[in-house]
Amino acid sequence: MHYIVFDLEWNQAEGKIGHEGGLPFEIVEIGAVKLNRRMQIVDRFEEVIKPKIYPRMHFMTTKIIQLDKEDLENGKPFTEVMERFLEWCGRNYRFCIWGTLDITELQRNMCYYGMDELTHKPLPYLDVQKLYSLAYEDGKTRRALEFAVDELNIEKDEPFHRANNDAYYTAKVLEQIHKSHMDVEGYLSYDLFMLPQDKRDEVKVKFKTYSKYISREFPDKTRAMEDKMVSSTKCCVCGRQTKKVIKWFSVNGRHYYYVGSCKRHGFVKAKVRMKKADDGNVFVVKTMKIIDEPSVDAIREKQEKLRAQRAERRHRD
Repeated sequence: MHYIVFDLEWNQAEGKIGHEGGLPFEIVEIGAVKLNRRMQIVDRFEEVIKPKIYPRMHFMTTKIIQLDKEDLENGKPFTEVMERFLEWCGRNYRFCIWGTLDITELQRNMCYYGMDELTHKPLPYLDVQKLYSLAYEDGKTRRALEFAVDELNIEKDEPFHRANNDAYYTAKVLEQIHKSHMDVEGYLSYDLFMLPQDKRDEVKVKFKTYSKYISREFPDKTRAMEDKMVSSTKCCVCGRQTKKVIKWFSVNGRHYYYVGSCKRHGFVKAKVRMKKADDGNVFVVKTMKIIDEPSVDAIREKQEKLRAQRAERRHRD
């Protein structure tokens, strides 16, 4: 398998003008680095794309990226560049990006131009920004790419905010993570531009510190919470049924929480996030992890605060 570390630069509509045909961002540059299994650079890819949808560059885009009018005029059409890029990627590869946006926007641009989908279900990838946090910080903090480059003493010999350069720096960060914290490479992320079509496509994965489940679509939140897999409260480590400590409750109609107790692994927290699909249906992203007693107390406090707020509202009515 090769690792394809890529970065995109894109343009957008000016002012308050709505985006065209469901495409808020038009890609104007693709830069990528190909890594082998040892995370060593073996090839590079760089192409500028001639803008078609938003030919006039947004002032913020001009400030950030180092592309001038002549560069863009000499660019190639998106579909031509994309076909070359996918051919360059090869057959067996894993996408790697800094953050979470680029794979979604890549697929959105492909969809706009009527190209075949990369996949018909959630696409696994490596979020190097998340891996950096897991390796060197608390796993939650998200740093800028340049911050990580500085902290890891990676030589800066090219400016940031050009796709090819940012892809290169992201690859160098990934290489450092591979050398010192290989254990975090198993923490895959999943892009949700394409949702599971049925139960067979649902994502069910276990990581070292938590498990994740991404569901198919449901007509509404009630139907989702009635599903056995969504509401399952089995331990994320051993799979045994937990004993209820805090029953399912919702803070805002989008996030649902549960705490159970496993005889072997202690307290287990389940969190369900309800998300809207483009067609109005809902789908679920559910995570489960082992937590300590202070974390249980914090969730219980959240539940009690919610009850007090609801009681106050009923009293006012």
